[in-house]
Amino acid sequence: MEINIEEQKEEFYNIFYDNVEREGAEELLAYLEKTDFFTAPASGRRHSNFEGGLCLHSLKVYKRFLKLLQNEYQDKWTEVVSPESVAIIALLHDVCKVNTYSVDFRNVKVDGQWVQKPYFKYNDSLPYGHGEKSVYMISGFMKLTRDEAMAINWHMGAFDARTQHSGILSEVFYRHPVAFLFHIADYMTTYLDEIIVD
Repeated sequence: MEINIEEQKEEFYNIFYDNVEREGAEELLAYLEKTDFFTAPASGRRHSNFEGGLCLHSLKVYKRFLKLLQNEYQDKWTEVVSPESVAIIALLHDVCKVNTYSVDFRNVKVDGQWVQKPYFKYNDSLPYGHGEKSVYMISGFMKLTRDEAMAINWHMGAFDARTQHSGILSEVFYRHPVAFLFHIADYMTTYLDEIIVD
């Protein structure tokens, strides 16, 4: 799938600059510029598994999250969470994926013939986890609020191995409804708004 990476990048920057004024934000953007954030896939075999998929996923999640907040709280949603927090949570929740995918090849049978087909190979040089890794990386540049950290850290919901056989997720979502809504936004985007390139 081909997408316009420059247009996507411009949209990302517009949302970020319109909403985020936090100390350290410029340094974080400068870091992202040095990574493959704007060209990386969102996954190797699942949602938005194509060049530019990570940024596209982040933009789509931002729109879903905003819509969910507006539907739930109507015109009082900004009393629950700031537009700055919405942008930070949604646009940066998957920074843990930067510099983790590289193009490799695998043998695939096509019309009875073996051919080499490119795919994105996952190789994490900083195996710190998923949501918690994003929190760790962002925190190296700017402070996160409690709701921001919780939403980013637990955005995988029950698919996060840390939640197995514990009640931690219920506690997080009861205490931080913004985290719950963000988890829903991420999954709605993944399964309703995105495609998988075979």
